[in-house]
Amino acid sequence: MPNQAMVYIQMPIGTDIEETNAVTLELEKEVMAIVQSYEYTDENGEFQNYMVESVIAQVGEGTSDPNAGPSMAQTPNKAKITVQFHKFADRIDLDGNRVNSADVLNKIRETLSDYPGVVVSVDKDSNGPPTGPPVNIEISGDNYFELVETADEIRAFIDGKRIAGIEELKLDVETGKPEMPIEVDRVKARALGLSSAQIGDAMRTALFGKEVSRFKDGEDDYPINIRMSSQYRYNVEDLMNQKITFRDQASGKIKQVPISAVAKAKKTSTFSSVKRKNLKRVISIQSNVLEGANPTETVDAIKAAMANYALPRGMKVDFTGEQEEQAKELSFLSGALLMAVFLIFLILVSQFNSASTPFIILVTVVFSLIGVLLGLVIFRMEFVIMMTMIGIISLAGIVVNNAIVLIDFIKQLSARKRVELGLDEKALLPVPELVETIVEAGRTRLRPVLLTAITTILGLIPLATGMNINFYTLFSENNPHIFFGGDNVVFWGPMSWTVIFGLTFATFLTLVIVPVMYYLFERIQRTMARWFA
Repeated sequence: MPNQAMVYIQMPIGTDIEETNAVTLELEKEVMAIVQSYEYTDENGEFQNYMVESVIAQVGEGTSDPNAGPSMAQTPNKAKITVQFHKFADRIDLDGNRVNSADVLNKIRETLSDYPGVVVSVDKDSNGPPTGPPVNIEISGDNYFELVETADEIRAFIDGKRIAGIEELKLDVETGKPEMPIEVDRVKARALGLSSAQIGDAMRTALFGKEVSRFKDGEDDYPINIRMSSQYRYNVEDLMNQKITFRDQASGKIKQVPISAVAKAKKTSTFSSVKRKNLKRVISIQSNVLEGANPTETVDAIKAAMANYALPRGMKVDFTGEQEEQAKELSFLSGALLMAVFLIFLILVSQFNSASTPFIILVTVVFSLIGVLLGLVIFRMEFVIMMTMIGIISLAGIVVNNAIVLIDFIKQLSARKRVELGLDEKALLPVPELVETIVEAGRTRLRPVLLTAITTILGLIPLATGMNINFYTLFSENNPHIFFGGDNVVFWGPMSWTVIFGLTFATFLTLVIVPVMYYLFERIQRTMARWFA
């Protein structure tokens, strides 16, 4: 349930900011029409909105999509509309039901999807550090013109496959950026005593200005810049006809030469930027995914569609962005899980002075993983890499407790049986006494094992369901305003359900599998003792 909806608007590069502003106003009206459908009149006759808190439109600077990467270029052709939703606790309609902000996001996306002449993408706020777009296909190579052509062909190819979940594929490089290169005739300029540096400095001064002095007023300094007035600096002929005044090094005389005498201005178009990664030129094809779609499934479908796609020689395709970050997180957290299990194993070996007993205990960790996966499949929950893996790592330290309690008590009862039977400390119990000891230990430890698991599971239920209680109104109005869901459940929910599923499954299997495995290991020891006797 997003807290914000961001509408990124992109006009053709070179569009005047006034035109971008006019289009943004039209799109803002469309957004406001959707927002106003959630308005109602309160007791004082004033209009209130139970879904949206504010709508802010911004044109020009700071409106680029952060998922597309940082950019220092000016963006008069871009705009952004930010829709800020109320907190989940306050999103209550007139019937007393809480409304999902994802519905508003989908309405905005459907309304603005086919706006002519404008590239519109609708995104939600990201919970956590930036990870890049959900769909990010990087094409790398040496020839930039060929890269642009290939990227455009790949985009058209994927669009033709009609893969579900893709919002709109677009390149992170624009090819229509207007440019006016000034070509200097170096031979003629050298003959007249001019250098290309002088010509460039004159053009820059005319357009952007140059600081010639500073004005001091008390403790404040103000720079004094000089440049052409607007009626001349935006006229190509006036720019090219301006004269460069300099002293000729050969004759010592002051000379004036117009720029048009040694240079020509051309009107062309170029790329908006040239991006590199590991010294390779790169163009990315990016897209958001529709609300409710699984980014991993969408990317896997694109990979399957492009499995036999013939790339030009020297080019390479990589799937990065959010999926790449998830792969890194999964790799790191998987290593952390193995390290945690190894440390648990070392501690158990040092305490039990045995290798077989810790192995039996750590089997419960495998059982918990089975329980986690079964729970996610049965209840159709998503495997959130970060929080689910953190839940599995914490689960590894929780589920072993029950097995430790059970096996330790079996060992205590076994020691008492040996004393009763007059056997040596390290002697093996007869099979009937061994079975009786295991059954008695299971019966005795059943209650503490179940209580430990049940209290942990019940304690995590409020966190898993996002249970919220307003303690202030509980004491002031005798009404706690309890509700389930909200912003925190998106973050803590996956971790809590992971522990609940894993602990539930592992607890019941621990009461069966661990005693059986202990019995089997004891039988194996008897067999090996007879072989080496």
